[in-house]
Amino acid sequence: MTYASHYECTLCHRRYPFDGVMTSCPACGDAGILDIAYDYAAMGRTVTKAYFEHNSDFSIWRYLPLLPIAGTRHEETLRTGWTPLYETKRLAAAIGLNRLSVKDDGQNPTASLKDRPSAVAVLDAIARGYDTVACSSTGNAASSLAGQAARMGLKAVIFVPKRAPVGKLNQLLAYGADVIMVEGDYKDAFRLSKQAIAHYGWYDRNAAINPHLVEGKKTVSLEIAEQLGWDVPDWVVVSVGDGCTVAGVFQGFHDLFMLGITRRMPRILGVQSTGCQPFVTAAVRGGPLVECEEDTIADSIAVGIPRNPIKARRAVDASGGAWIAVSDTEILAMMKLLGSTEGIFGEPAGVAGLAGLKAAVERKVVRPDERVVGVMTGNGLKDPANAKKAVGTPALLKPDLQELIDYMDRKNDKGCVR
Repeated sequence: MTYASHYECTLCHRRYPFDGVMTSCPACGDAGILDIAYDYAAMGRTVTKAYFEHNSDFSIWRYLPLLPIAGTRHEETLRTGWTPLYETKRLAAAIGLNRLSVKDDGQNPTASLKDRPSAVAVLDAIARGYDTVACSSTGNAASSLAGQAARMGLKAVIFVPKRAPVGKLNQLLAYGADVIMVEGDYKDAFRLSKQAIAHYGWYDRNAAINPHLVEGKKTVSLEIAEQLGWDVPDWVVVSVGDGCTVAGVFQGFHDLFMLGITRRMPRILGVQSTGCQPFVTAAVRGGPLVECEEDTIADSIAVGIPRNPIKARRAVDASGGAWIAVSDTEILAMMKLLGSTEGIFGEPAGVAGLAGLKAAVERKVVRPDERVVGVMTGNGLKDPANAKKAVGTPALLKPDLQELIDYMDRKNDKGCVR
């Protein structure tokens, strides 16, 4: 049972009956990304605070009535969601905030937030009779799809740009995916995947095209709200590439607000790298998005042509939020700061949002007294090369106590060891 009522095109706003099959507007083509609309009056008769109090399924499937799928075989998927929400102390102080929580989605089964939409995708594919799923990705969407597909007995064909990190490539190969490394950037990988999916008739998991994927991503917001006792924070911080994750974050909070479970919406801070910042540039100039280079270590948000710009910009604008960009140097510094203060290891794209939050506090976009939740989207083990840049290398000593004592004394003199 789903309460999805209809599709609506984000461009022309035409409405179409919900059949679980459409991926884009027939009138607008691929540019006509669809929203999935819900019958909140009917949904509200089931989805209440009491519904969650009596629900013992602590995964994304506790939110099944808020999703556009019926739940066929959902209990068989890799356990996804209900990741920890940590109230920080040392990180909050270092950034200059009184209250900061970090949602660690690196603890999902393939170690990123993308497991949420991929779980929804494989169930949708199965319900529609597909045996092969495909997508283009710089890594996390690909590895999550490959893992979820392997679990459910589907074949996965993955298109990645040549620069995809080795940790994510290893995941893909371990999950048995057919990996196509494309000579070029993400734009080239996306283009080839689109052509191949049309040619072979595979299920299209590309998040920007498939409206079910935003719905899977919104479960992170549903969890944040519930973990905070339905007390919505002032700000939620999200790193942004294609725009689908920030759209999903907004949608989850919007659903809860429409159901009357929460009383307000948080403001959303969308963060990009200065090496690939089409949304930030468009916000500053007040115009449309313009294609940009993909020159950043944060591979998961290195998207020069975002495919879901309307939903992403709507999420930030409608929430009264803001856009900000930070350098790769700031991102690397946040990897080390997050790990050393809170014991959370994030990849570059995973911590970019927190790096942006630090800059937003410094620029007085976010006030010290406002309550903030940062979404940490991916584990640092996915990108060991850039993790090394962030943390350096360990000391190499002989197996000699005096040499150790001398080393510790030098470190103490520099204020590095307490």
